[in-house]
This record gives sequence, structure tokens and C-alpha cells, in this order.
Amino acid sequence: MTRLHLSLLASVALCFSASVAHSQVPEANYDEAKIPAFTLPDPLVNSDGTRVTTAEEWKTKRRPELLRLFAEQMYGKLPKCELPVEVTRVEEGKVFDGKAIRREVDLTVKKGDKSLTMTLLLYIPECDEPVPAFVGLNFAGNHTISDDPGISLNPNWMRPTKEKGVEKNRATEAARGTSSSRWPVEMVLDRGYALGTMYYGDIDPDFDDGFKNGIHAFCDKPAADEWGSIAAWAWGLSRILDYLETDKQIDATRVAVLGHSRLGKTSLWAGAADERFGLVISNDSGCGGAALNKRVIGESVHRINTVFPHWFCDNFVAYNSNEGALTFDQHELIALIAPRPVYVASASEDTWADPKGEYLSCYYADPVYRLLGTAGLGEGKPSPEPPAVDQPRSSGVIGYHNRTGKHDITKYDWEQYLHFADRNLK
Repeated sequence: MTRLHLSLLASVALCFSASVAHSQVPEANYDEAKIPAFTLPDPLVNSDGTRVTTAEEWKTKRRPELLRLFAEQMYGKLPKCELPVEVTRVEEGKVFDGKAIRREVDLTVKKGDKSLTMTLLLYIPECDEPVPAFVGLNFAGNHTISDDPGISLNPNWMRPTKEKGVEKNRATEAARGTSSSRWPVEMVLDRGYALGTMYYGDIDPDFDDGFKNGIHAFCDKPAADEWGSIAAWAWGLSRILDYLETDKQIDATRVAVLGHSRLGKTSLWAGAADERFGLVISNDSGCGGAALNKRVIGESVHRINTVFPHWFCDNFVAYNSNEGALTFDQHELIALIAPRPVYVASASEDTWADPKGEYLSCYYADPVYRLLGTAGLGEGKPSPEPPAVDQPRSSGVIGYHNRTGKHDITKYDWEQYLHFADRNLK
């Protein structure tokens, strides 16, 4: 079957999924008064009903218990198959009038006659000492984050997006720099950080094909408790970190993992599952990310599982219109990152992602951070009321803001992340 046929099939599948979703999923609720009554699980109570009272008990008992719940019931645990990754290409050159290095690194998985290459793009400021870094996946190819002509044009399948220069599910030269507003490369470099990114479709193309493509193709079809695409993308973020640990210009102990929207869900799961990440940032991640599932407002578990059935493990379908049965919720995902710093951001017009629910996850994760000896949301008793729009709350190791505007990642967001990183990562 040709690449064109595969692209057409993928596009049909996306349209069919959306049609099914609209016909079967309950209408989205945006009314706080219509949120069903619910009780959130206490992150500091073990499954046997005993209370966590020490940092050691959190580390050895409760945290592994929660991590297993999220893996088996939501994101999917990693399958037991060998996925060796090797560096197969490194190319670099000086950019921005010599103040930084642009480096492209191909990370390749080979197994039998199968081969998959994931291309990491790095910008590293000229410096005598190893520097901290921000890393995150992008939606439409490394070439979209900057108009730098030296960035390789990604040849892989892309979601159909005309404004991003994608034609017949493939990037064109018109795609260069089309996502630069989301990636302020020079601003990050000027603050003393490296910036690394990879196209998420290099790891796993974002359409439901029964887990036959991308990194999933190297293993058997996932069991009901094994990885969906979000877990696969998180796996890819950890492989980036593996490489950074070998790069003498990067301080791999000071790496912030960042993501927007579905990739914000991914950064949270990557940061929870891989404790090597020094800072975790979620931008407008919503349902399946920072927002509490049990609020059932905006995007719901039912809707996300119907429209994007490949994102989570099959076990998560059991909670469609059944969020009350969840024995865990997203505040405990935030807690799994403790005591490392975490920043959650919302947008005032992004009601689909439930800004209040995103903040409440931070609020209900706060006791775990305090048990582990940090200030959590800041000094003093935290408030369950979210801060006002454009008034960041970031004096502790849990940061939060609700920015004016729509579902996007903007310069304002990055300014808050850099300020937070200056205090918590440098």
C-alpha cells in the first residue's frame, strides 16, 4: 500500500471518529452547577486505607501504588519488548550570529527489518559550562519552530493542516516557521537555556490505526493495560533525555519537560514516570492532563476516548461517562511529580480544558509537596480559589497561571516558565 493510500485512510479514520463521537457522546457541560457530586481520593491515603505520614512511606508505598494505577488504568504501561535506540546522525552549525549551536540528532530504533528514526533538534547557547534545557515535542515538525533554513524538513505523516504548510499529509517548504510563535527560541537561548524538540509523529503518528505504526509497530499489539500514544510520546521524551545525558554541553540534571494540549498531557505523564526530569510544565492540557476528570466539565473522558481512542490504554474506556468509578484523579498525577517543581497553565477562553479543574489539581496535590518538605503552592495555607486571570501564583514549587486568551502557548506563557525555571532549575 502506498504512502498516499495510508494518508487517505488516516484522514478518513479521523473524520469517522469525529462523526461517531458527535453521535454517541453526551453533550459537553460548561455549567459549574451541573457538575456531578464527587469525592476526590486522598493522595496521602494508601489503597489499604492507612494514611501516609512520612516521606519514606510516600516514596516506597504510595507513590509506586499511584504510578501503577495511572499506568494500568489510564496511560498504559510500557510493553515488555526490546526497543534499542542508537544515534545514527549528528549534524550541527552555528546560528544567530554565532551565539548558539543548532544540532540535529537522529535517534533510531532498529529491530529486524524495521527501522524508525526520531529527529531531535537542539539549540544550545555558547557557554563554557553545561547549560540547563527545555525539551518538548512539537505538532508539525521541527522545521515549524523557526524559519531557520538549516532545519531538516520532516518527511513523515502529518495531520492535515493547511495553515501549517501541510499538503497530502506531508510538510512543504511553506511550513517553515509556522509555529515559531509557540517556540521563542532566541528568548530561551538569551536566558541561558538550551531548547530541544522533536516531532511527536516521529514517535507515533497521531491517528488510530490499531497500533500498527510508529514505535508501537516494534511490539505486539498492546494489551488492555499497555501503552497508548500518550505513553509512547512520553517514552520518546525519555529517550531525548537519554541522549542529553551524553551531551557534554547540557546539564541533564536540570531539564524541564514542557508540552501544550495533548502534549501537555504527555509532559505530565513523562515527568511523573521519569524522575530524571527536573521540572515539569503543562500548558492547557485539560482532560487527561491537569484537569480533574471527576468534574466532567468541558472535554470529558467519554469524549476524549471516543474521538482519540489511541491516546490512552484500553482499560481507560471503562470510565466513559463513569468518572465516579475512578479510584484516582489528576491531582495525584501532579503529586507523582513531587517534590520536583511543576507548573500548570490555563487560558481564560479555553473552557474545553477546564481551567478551574487544572488549578484544583495543583491545590489538591499541595499536601504531598508539603509532606516532602517543600512549600507547595507557596508559603501559608493555599486557597482552593484559583488566582485571577493574568496573576500567576508561582512562589512555591507548584506554579499556576490562567492567561487571557485561547487554547495556545504564547510568549506570556514562556515568560512565566522561564521565571519559574530561573528560580527552581538553575
